[in-house]
Amino acid sequence: MLSLSAQEGADVQTGEAGCSVSAATTPRLTVARVIAAALRLFPRPALSAHGWKVLGALLACRTPLLGAHRYHCTDCGKDHLDPHSCRNRHCPSCQAALSRDWLERQMQCLLPVTYFHVVFTLPHSLNALIAQNHRALHDLLFDCASATLLEFGQNKFKTRLGVTAVLHTWGQTLVDHHHLHCIVTGGGLSADGSQWRGVRSGYLFPKKALSKVFRAKYRDGLQRLLDEGRLEFHGQLAGLAEVRAFQRLKREALHKKWVVYAKRPFAGPEQVLRYLSRYTHRIAIGNGRLLKLDTAARTVTFGYKDYNAGSQRKVMTLGLDEFLRRFSLHILPEGFVKIRHYGLLANRGSKERIAQARALLVAEGKALKTEDLKPPANPTVSEESQTAAVTKCPHCGSMRLSLVDIYHKPQQIPACLLPENSS
Repeated sequence: MLSLSAQEGADVQTGEAGCSVSAATTPRLTVARVIAAALRLFPRPALSAHGWKVLGALLACRTPLLGAHRYHCTDCGKDHLDPHSCRNRHCPSCQAALSRDWLERQMQCLLPVTYFHVVFTLPHSLNALIAQNHRALHDLLFDCASATLLEFGQNKFKTRLGVTAVLHTWGQTLVDHHHLHCIVTGGGLSADGSQWRGVRSGYLFPKKALSKVFRAKYRDGLQRLLDEGRLEFHGQLAGLAEVRAFQRLKREALHKKWVVYAKRPFAGPEQVLRYLSRYTHRIAIGNGRLLKLDTAARTVTFGYKDYNAGSQRKVMTLGLDEFLRRFSLHILPEGFVKIRHYGLLANRGSKERIAQARALLVAEGKALKTEDLKPPANPTVSEESQTAAVTKCPHCGSMRLSLVDIYHKPQQIPACLLPENSS
């Protein structure tokens, strides 16, 4: 009978002679192994039920705890087990497959136009408030950033731009850094839908003007959430429930620089795909950045880019408890949508609007065959992904494999296929 714990599952290694877990589970330094070590060596942190569910999924990923496929090798005659992945959106080992599935759907929305990249960042003085009000304040970030872009598009170009927004909550060292990456179409449909009105230059909107309007919208939204009683204040933030204290926090935040960063525009849909393949399903830290796990010293070392020093590559060592605390900061609320579409690309009626825009662009001599576009390979993500189907036998390397069985529960897996430390 299987009695493998989630933490032990993260360290599954080999099976008995003649039977084995797939080579895909060969131990290497992963976020799951670091989390497992932190939970073994330190007291359990205070997390919500959803937070523990996410950590449990990461620890069980690619172990027999989630069931498995059983394959038989025609050449050597041996069977092996390929454990299932968790497919949790916080798992760095599952993001390649999830990203590719999403990208294939987005290819149908691409247009042969210039795309712009705008980033909206919240001041760090709001970090503590956001930590207690993730859903409300991140929803507000989406609403204010998208409304700002659509308003500028209407005022300047008299058109409805298309916006895809992706939420990131972290910096390179896993500290809070709440910002929204927005991919904006270089134009849109006229009000009556009869014309495509495109941006004629490599310039979209002035950053200072965007920042000013965005900050005002977020300020008003904060006040509205307070008036409606939709903000929570606990622990050290309990005093913010008092009106004067909240107004002081607002004034402090408004005095900070609200960064709106406009990056160089994309040259076309191919560049957009390459960008989206890297950023849409990125999480706080991937397996590839982990360098060393030292259980004796209770530390983990990882690489990061210091953007304040010209994007220099540096190394940081954290205590395992602090690493787990920082990682847990970026667990999104259950059901929260981190990628959203607005304007021309808004979900309702988007297919019809995209088809109409494409027809107008084709009439202008700008044709695009989305079937010729393919999601770009992303080596960084692919190396981290453990979700690919088994392609060769772990015993002899043969690719002549046949599927024998699918086990949906660990109890169904034959004992000879389980790792020795799981029985």
